[in-house]
Amino acid sequence: MPTYTWRGRNNRGEAVSGELDALTEGGVADQLIALGVSPVHIVPVAEKKAAGGEDLMTRLNRKPIVMEDLLLFSRQMYTLNKAGVPILRAFAGLQASASKPAMVDLFKDIRSSLDQGRELSAALQRHVHLFGGFYVSMIRVGEMTGRLTEVFKRLTEHMEFERDVRERIKQAMRYPVFVMIAMAIAVVILNIFVIPVFAKVFAGFHAELPLVTRGLLGFSAWMIDWWYLLLAAVVGGGMLVRGYLRTPEGRYRWDGRKLKLPVIGEIVLKATLARFARSFALASQSGVPLVQALTVVAQTVDNAFIGSRIEQMRDGIERGESISRCAAATGVFTPVVLQMITVGEETGELDNLLFEIADMYERDTDYAIKGLSAAIEPILLAVIAVLVLVLALGVFLPLWSLGQAAMGKGA
Repeated sequence: MPTYTWRGRNNRGEAVSGELDALTEGGVADQLIALGVSPVHIVPVAEKKAAGGEDLMTRLNRKPIVMEDLLLFSRQMYTLNKAGVPILRAFAGLQASASKPAMVDLFKDIRSSLDQGRELSAALQRHVHLFGGFYVSMIRVGEMTGRLTEVFKRLTEHMEFERDVRERIKQAMRYPVFVMIAMAIAVVILNIFVIPVFAKVFAGFHAELPLVTRGLLGFSAWMIDWWYLLLAAVVGGGMLVRGYLRTPEGRYRWDGRKLKLPVIGEIVLKATLARFARSFALASQSGVPLVQALTVVAQTVDNAFIGSRIEQMRDGIERGESISRCAAATGVFTPVVLQMITVGEETGELDNLLFEIADMYERDTDYAIKGLSAAIEPILLAVIAVLVLVLALGVFLPLWSLGQAAMGKGA
């Protein structure tokens, strides 16, 4: 299908422009008029030059699709569906108004799939690496139940929570990360430029040095002589760890250990359980069968350890056990949450109570994130104090001893 570049005026008389796919120029004009735009100029897009230097640079500089783009897309689709705009016309408008080339290509591919008679969920399934399995499954359920507008609204709220949690964690971790980077740079500078100068001074005294000083001098000499080996070990170790974490076993073990970390383990657990409760409530409220909902939610919690516990719940429910009993067997929920699940199961209000559980975990996560910096600062101060103490003992203790010896000889 050819692409046309167009210019026109919207209802407010403002000049607008963009690109649209259509079989003819008349098809482009029909789409623009349906969007409330009066076309002024429509021409086919010129073929790209054979020399691919500019195209390559454009591809390299192209910004990828991020979570904020998908959040904006969900919010726009909710508004358009609520207003009763046909889905093909909605995607035509989104494609015409998109400013990021990657989003334009995404909308173009989805429109092409819809033109071929595919459902929206099938069109999004082609880009499951962007949207995720949970998003696609919820769209499929919205199409089956006729509640697509509500599904888009719920997905928007869900993605906003995900974004807020990640941003708060990044903001809380920014200061500790900067401090750790500064400490690492300071250690490298001391071992390469400062300690070798003291090593020459100590060598001129021909005296036996303390153990701490000998350790510092030895480590500094080793770093200077074998820095490339240390760099290769760091890079190679990082690649090995990254490769191991990509395996199912490695990710499962790491996700389980993250929950037991002293400071951030509790935050990760509460944020993951809040994600589970909201996703489960959203899927259940939309009419997804219980077993299928747990299968999809287990893939969206972003934690292999918790995901395996959710699959354990699903297997228990398939055997005919109650939700509360299966939840208690996982060992990850608090007694208050288990009691709320039991009450919700008995009263038939499980969806509403799951939303309350999600709100409770979200509040706890927010409170824990606010205290994250305050909890990490004492640890950083202790590490810095130990580093300064080792340097002081290793560098100044022999100078002090040699000075005392010189004063004794002079007396």
